[in-house]
Amino acid sequence: MALPTAKNLNLNSTGFHLPYNSHLVARAKSLRKNPTPAEKKLWLDYLRSFKFRILRQRPIAHFIVDFYCAALKLVIEVDGDSHFTDQGQAYDLERTSILEGYGLRVVRFTNDEVLNNFEGVCQQIEVIALNSR
Repeated sequence: MALPTAKNLNLNSTGFHLPYNSHLVARAKSLRKNPTPAEKKLWLDYLRSFKFRILRQRPIAHFIVDFYCAALKLVIEVDGDSHFTDQGQAYDLERTSILEGYGLRVVRFTNDEVLNNFEGVCQQIEVIALNSR
């Protein structure tokens, strides 16, 4: 089965930008205003001042990713309990496959990792950044 493309998903696309679904903008804004405690910590204490520009709650194709770094082609997801059900894991697997089809690397951390092993999470992101350039 072929991965969805911007054309067959009816999304805006140019040669430079990833597919963008303008219908997700309002939801993305709402998510930015109401982050989970783990997303808020990762953003305020680390990613906001990261050496590469990071966007929060960025629509890509028909998804909204937690954090996106265009310079590194990196998606950072912070997963809560709903991601650990069979249905949640199947959805995440499909979603990751589609995003990787756009040339992105997807890295996932749990809420628990961000809240209880914050330094380790930041170190992992640093290693990814170093290896991506």
